[in-house]
Amino acid sequence: MLKSEGFAADDYAAVRAAFEANDEVGASVCVTVEGETVVDLWGGFADEARTRPWDRDTIVNVYSVTKTMTALTALLLADRGELDFDAPVAKYWPEFAAAGKENVKVSHLMSHSAGLSGWREPIEPADLYDWEKATALLAAQEPFWEPGSASGYHAATQGYLVGEVVRRITGRTLGTVFREEIAEPLGADFHIGLPVSEDGRVADLIPPPEGSPFDSDVTELQANAAKNPDLTVEITRTREWRGAEIPAANGTGNARSIAEVHALLANGGVAKGKRLLSEAGCRRALEVQVEGTDLVLPMRIRWGLGFAVNGGFLPNANTIYWGGYGGALALIDMDAHISVAYAMNRMAGTTTGDERGLGLIMATYAG
Repeated sequence: MLKSEGFAADDYAAVRAAFEANDEVGASVCVTVEGETVVDLWGGFADEARTRPWDRDTIVNVYSVTKTMTALTALLLADRGELDFDAPVAKYWPEFAAAGKENVKVSHLMSHSAGLSGWREPIEPADLYDWEKATALLAAQEPFWEPGSASGYHAATQGYLVGEVVRRITGRTLGTVFREEIAEPLGADFHIGLPVSEDGRVADLIPPPEGSPFDSDVTELQANAAKNPDLTVEITRTREWRGAEIPAANGTGNARSIAEVHALLANGGVAKGKRLLSEAGCRRALEVQVEGTDLVLPMRIRWGLGFAVNGGFLPNANTIYWGGYGGALALIDMDAHISVAYAMNRMAGTTTGDERGLGLIMATYAG
C-alpha cells in the first residue's frame, strides 16, 4: 500500500484512499475544482530500487500527456488570432505542401487525421533530437491515408508537426512558447525540454511487463508508428532525451503541474488568478474533428482540437482528456470546472492510461 504525503480536502478523501490503494512504486495525483487545488498527493519512491523517495517536487516523463501541453500552446496562439486551425498548414509552413499535402489543415494535425502517423523513411532514436531533420522528412512525405478521413494516432510526429507550425508563427520553439507563455506565468513545474539543472529531481520510469498492444497482429501502419524509431523506456533516463524538445512525448512534470496548468481550460482560461485565454478559446478544444476507430490505436476516439472528447463514459459532456504510455493521465471537465492529473513511474503496458488513473477519476467524482 502506498503511503501518501500532501493533502486532500475532506470532500475528496476518496481520492486519497484510491491513490493509496494503487499498486505503485512512486506516483502523484492532483485535482483542482473551480481553480482551487483540492488534492495534491505524492508518495513512494523515484527509482525501482526504492532508494530515492518520491518527494513533493519529484518530476517524471509523462509521455503523451505532453500532447495536452502542446495542444494548449496551439489553443493559446489561436485565441490570440495568430493561428487559424482551419487554414492549410502550408500557410505557415510552405514546404509542407509537398506530396499532395497542400490542403492539409492545422486542425488535421491537432486531431491526428493528417495521415502522418509516422515517418516513411526509417529513422533512428537520435533523429528525434534533430528538429530540422524530423520536420523536413514529414514536410516532404506523402500521407499514409486521405487527410481528414480518419484519425490515426500521431504518436511521435504530432509534436513536430504542431511544433513547427508554432515555430513558423512565433519564431520560437514550442517548448519555449509553452515555458514563457504558460508554465512561467502559472509557476508550473512542467518542461518540454528539461534543463540539466533539474535532472536530479527526475524519477526513473520503470518499463512495463513484456507485451504491448502492438506486439502481434498489427497493421503496417501500427508497426510504423510504434517501431520507427524503436524506442526503449530506458532512453528517457538520458540527458539527450530529457533535454530535447519532443512535444508529443518527452514532457517532464508531476500531477500538480499538469492539473494546475489545465485548470486554465477547466475554468474558462483563468488559473492562479491570471487570464491567459478566453473562455471561447478554451472551448475550441471540444470541437470534434473526426471520430471512429483510430487507425493506429485499437480504440474508438472522438478527437477534438488536441484532446479526446468525452464519448459518453464520463459524467459531463464537455470533458476532454488524454493519457500517456504507461499510465499518466490528464482530464479536464469544463462543466464541473475540474482538472485531474496523475503521474507515476511504474508503467503499465498500455498506451493511453490504465485503471489506476481511471480509479482516481472515479474517486474524484464520488467526492
